[in-house]
Amino acid sequence: MTGVRAEKLTKVYRQDSIAVTALRDVDLEIAAGEFVALVGPSGSGKSTLLNLLGGLDRPTAGRLWVADAELGTMSRRALAGLRLRKIGFVFQEYNLIPVLSALENVEYVMLLQGVADEERRRRAMAILNEVGLVGLEDRRPGELSGGQQQRVAVARAIVSEPALVLADEPTANLDSTTGAALMDLMRQLNEQKGVTFVFSTHDTMVMERARRLVRLKDGRIAG
Repeated sequence: MTGVRAEKLTKVYRQDSIAVTALRDVDLEIAAGEFVALVGPSGSGKSTLLNLLGGLDRPTAGRLWVADAELGTMSRRALAGLRLRKIGFVFQEYNLIPVLSALENVEYVMLLQGVADEERRRRAMAILNEVGLVGLEDRRPGELSGGQQQRVAVARAIVSEPALVLADEPTANLDSTTGAALMDLMRQLNEQKGVTFVFSTHDTMVMERARRLVRLKDGRIAG
């Protein structure tokens, strides 16, 4: 199974009468189980590419497959279903629900998927144990450190064992020690569970831990 495949992927944003090309004719293939970093300067197209891979935005031209589904042909409803069941997201701002506990945040995706209460709780506690948060499951995000919140976000992203996890600058708000520990954790989970990870990053430490770098410059793959 192919994790990601893009052919001539192009994204043009329009600001009033001005067209801004964020991605231009990108060809990319990422095999299932890879651990890949998208790197490049600000404005190179990293976040745009992640948004397209996650079905959060649609390409202007070209074709894109994720987990063997062609995103450009899917309805909004079908895309939402794909995101729910096949794609996990880790955002640099964590995007946790502040009124829910760590455990409830991790359970949330499975709740939307219709997983039974007992099974949902079992899987959430197991993944919290894997990310080193046992004993903190009843704390709300505001009672956790930045690194702990990001671990909750990672746990939430992978608990339903998606085909693909997308992480946008996952270490941006973390100190170097916490960021390194988080990356080591995600690489371990990648190796154990075979989930495909794709990051966007400026962080040298993240680049060093990636198995492959995809360099972007001015909306094109540079190498």
